[in-house]
Amino acid sequence: MTFLAPELLLGLLLIPLAVAFYLCAQRRRTRYAVRFTNLDLLANLAAKRPSWRRHLPPVLYLGAIAALLIGLARPTMVVPVPREDATVILAMDVSGSMRATDVSPTRLDAARAAALTFIDQLPNEVRVGIVSFATDPITLVQPTADRAQLKAALDSLAARDGTAMGDALMQVLDIAERIQAQDAETPDASATPGPTFTPGASGGPTVPTDEPSGQPLVAAILLSDGANSIGQTEPLDAAARAKDLGVPIYTIALGTPDGTVQVRDDLGQLVTLDVPPDTETLQQIAETTGGTAFDAPTAEELASVYDSLESRVGFTEEVQEVTFALVGVGLLLVVLGAGMSAVWFGRLP
Repeated sequence: MTFLAPELLLGLLLIPLAVAFYLCAQRRRTRYAVRFTNLDLLANLAAKRPSWRRHLPPVLYLGAIAALLIGLARPTMVVPVPREDATVILAMDVSGSMRATDVSPTRLDAARAAALTFIDQLPNEVRVGIVSFATDPITLVQPTADRAQLKAALDSLAARDGTAMGDALMQVLDIAERIQAQDAETPDASATPGPTFTPGASGGPTVPTDEPSGQPLVAAILLSDGANSIGQTEPLDAAARAKDLGVPIYTIALGTPDGTVQVRDDLGQLVTLDVPPDTETLQQIAETTGGTAFDAPTAEELASVYDSLESRVGFTEEVQEVTFALVGVGLLLVVLGAGMSAVWFGRLP
């Protein structure tokens, strides 16, 4: 926490003075009680109450004063703020290995459910696109804020064929490049570096603006459960292009090393194939592009991964003044202190 007017924190020196005054008042009260010589009669006249009750309202008032004094110094904090300019492109693996059941109920069903929850939790202004890939990549939905369209696309996913991971990433990056070009043509494009400060009234302390920090305009999330098996582009070549474009790719390796799936061979016989996720390649893609690699061996961990990604791509960190919060705390403490004093002692201080 930082302060726009730190010199006003000197007002907190009033707190120890108030404590000293309160202690002196308590000693004076005790001496007055001793002068009342008939102690038995005093015990009958004075109702017995826990001693801590007498001190709690003043403690709350002191807390309120401290909160209000800190508020005068105009504290600022870095807080998460929903983004209005972000685009997230989901690259969803729908190869045949997504039928594996090592992630319950199947890898594809778990991926669909987690993606639906992720989309629901994003700020409404964040646009989402979906590219599915098996033997060929398919753009199911261009980036949009229409949640119903996105959910319909996820519901249509079906497992099939091989894994063209590199080609899918190139298609994602084609979309990202178009968005970046459109943003460059917009006069008030918001890819500005970090929050700035503008002068306050009469040359006073500066106040933070609401300009978003310079996070990437477009980010991609690649969910895959296997190695690249087909296509014209190697995944790491696509990652190099993503780095040049400034598009971070967050990768999710779905499944366990023991995952298997049954397929028919050329003779029509069912055979069991091992389908472990290619964690090494996904790790390299994330490191190359400035993203983060996650492992999701269970449906629960996949949901947790998406929760983490929501804060990374759906929100930006901005410096904002939080005086209002401290004022609210101060007023709440005053009300609590007054209420306790009225209920316990039948008077307001």
